[in-house]
Amino acid sequence: MNTSPAQTPATTPTWAATELTHGGQLAQIRLGEQEYVLRITRAGKLILTK
Repeated sequence: MNTSPAQTPATTPTWAATELTHGGQLAQIRLGEQEYVLRITRAGKLILTK
């Protein structure tokens, strides 16, 4: 089976959402000039908004 490096788990960075939010429900993520908000809902789902 031939997999690309992007599909290999060892090369994909992984973070716990609670680490990004420092135990809270919100984190701001910047990509270039844009800022996004990562939110953990009460149901344990993730929402990323601009």
